Amino acid sequence: MNTPRATQIPRFRLPVGWEAVALGLLGVGLFALSLPMTRLAVGSSQQPQLSPEFVALGRAAVAGVLAALWLLVQRATWPQPREWVLLGAMAGGVVFGFPLLTSIALRQVDAVHASLILALLPLFTAAIGALLAGQRPSLGFWACALVGAALVMGYAVLHGGGGVSLQWHLADGLLVGAMLAAALGYALGGHLSRSRPAGQVISWALVLSLPITLPAAWWLRPGAAVQAAAWGGFAYVAVVSMWLGFLAWYRALALGGTVRFSQLQLLQPFLSMLAAAALLRETLDTTTLLFAAGVLGVVFLARRMPVHAAPSTVFTHKETPGRPKFPCPPRGAGR
Repeated sequence: MNTPRATQIPRFRLPVGWEAVALGLLGVGLFALSLPMTRLAVGSSQQPQLSPEFVALGRAAVAGVLAALWLLVQRATWPQPREWVLLGAMAGGVVFGFPLLTSIALRQVDAVHASLILALLPLFTAAIGALLAGQRPSLGFWACALVGAALVMGYAVLHGGGGVSLQWHLADGLLVGAMLAAALGYALGGHLSRSRPAGQVISWALVLSLPITLPAAWWLRPGAAVQAAAWGGFAYVAVVSMWLGFLAWYRALALGGTVRFSQLQLLQPFLSMLAAAALLRETLDTTTLLFAAGVLGVVFLARRMPVHAAPSTVFTHKETPGRPKFPCPPRGAGR
């Protein structure tokens, strides 16, 4: 007698390329709210709310506790000694550097201004990612990246006569430093995500930072009442910006390549402006929308440009060093 075989329902899964695009857009969308939510949490110089130092270190402490619990549930393996070094460098960029510098700067400038200054983040992420992965972006790729950056900076110049001021001051220097810190952290996170799940990468970086962030957050906790909206902004940057967003973003970088997918960040400044207009009632006009459309076109064009893997030579025991058999690209490069 033949027993009926259980019917297996096929699991739907996006192709790797589309999965990387979807996760990349999700990560950028979640990160786009970080600046408006940080501004909401710290307030302005005229109406201060939570201290910038508490927002920066407190968000890392909350995310670190959640990450530790998640790692226990996942029974994640401990990082290798070399990974601890890279995780420490990554934490310096995305756990400490970027949150602290942007929190201090956003007490002085609005989210639209900060979005413009941080618009060159994709170029720095791509440059660092190329060094780590041994990738060689084509001239067309870099041309698209430069055109996108030029559009962003052109918007900054044309819009300078409106509500956005590009006068250089301390806050601008802090934002440039935050951009460099984030680029390093993004590139290292994408590199580490090739050897272990993306969720573990950001989680271990947060857990590694807990001995500093947890006591510092407790020491810096507010002593006076603040608005509920400020706590809402803090909750978002702690749970979403500091942890959940990285789960999607680092997975996208691992699947699609840091150099290529860093260009999706060109969308982030304009998404941040839209969020700032909706949440903080900051100025948003037709010029912003037109430039956003131009940058969107450059992003999709950059996706079609080749990114080559730097060849490394592999020999067999029968070959001489002068006659390589085939080039061997690094793992995950150019995908």
